[in-house]
Amino acid sequence: MLKVSHISKSYGSIKAINDLSFEVKEGEIFGLLGVNGAGKTTTFRMIVGLLQPDEGTITINNKPIDYDISDDIGFLTEERSLFIKMTVLEQVLFYGNLKGLSNKEIEKRLDYWLDRLKIPEYKNEKIKNLSKGNQQKIQFIAAVINEPKLLVLDEPFTGLDPFNVDILMTALREMAVKGTIVIFASHRMEHVEMFCDRLLILVKGDKVLEGSLKDIKNEYLKKSIKIKGDIDIKKIKEIKGVERVIKTSDEIIVKVANIDIVKKVFNVIKNSKNIIKFEVEDPSLNEIFISKVGDYFEE
Repeated sequence: MLKVSHISKSYGSIKAINDLSFEVKEGEIFGLLGVNGAGKTTTFRMIVGLLQPDEGTITINNKPIDYDISDDIGFLTEERSLFIKMTVLEQVLFYGNLKGLSNKEIEKRLDYWLDRLKIPEYKNEKIKNLSKGNQQKIQFIAAVINEPKLLVLDEPFTGLDPFNVDILMTALREMAVKGTIVIFASHRMEHVEMFCDRLLILVKGDKVLEGSLKDIKNEYLKKSIKIKGDIDIKKIKEIKGVERVIKTSDEIIVKVANIDIVKKVFNVIKNSKNIIKFEVEDPSLNEIFISKVGDYFEE
């Protein structure tokens, strides 16, 4: 288990992280979210041991992060950390050697991952000749070549198309099933919804929300109703608790304050003609994120 206990970190007068605590179990995929400057990268750097917290502790299975366990950690940074004049093989050998692996074992694992990520032809290609997406794949391979027990991913899907995002997500889920702790950050909320078991939102170094995606959505009262048919939009707007009515090319989206308003909307439209759709949806993670972050900045 990764246990982050009451850590704080400042850069001069700027408080980057303020009394942050959370836990991630083996086999769990945990999302760390926040706007730019929220403290995600600082938190990651403390978790992998590149920075020391001013206060608090970080442990893996009750052991502090130090050189004795660094070989069990993988870290994919948001910034490209590849030597572009090296070949893919040379690059991964370099990182694998730093983790104490033999050249033979590294090359065996590299061949597996190149096949898995659909790029076996690039083994002896120089990094600089690869597309941004394929460079991201090599950076991922370098992060997992040591088969880490803890894998920290900062914007892991940068530069990848939906097909390759799916390949990477599938591989990461398989690693989690085998017991790897996966913690990642992404600005793409749809990736978080598809991928993570639990999440935490940071704003200016403070934790403002934590929990499973299911529980967070259940606790968030606002809902969306999607309607198709001939309805009187003006009457819907007059209902107390209706916050917004959005007309798209083929449906009406009604944003309501809570589930109780749904029945009121239904009663208004139930006698309308040609109603072929009336669906109630939970809010997207993107909506929840904007709400939570916006509330914090308005305080």
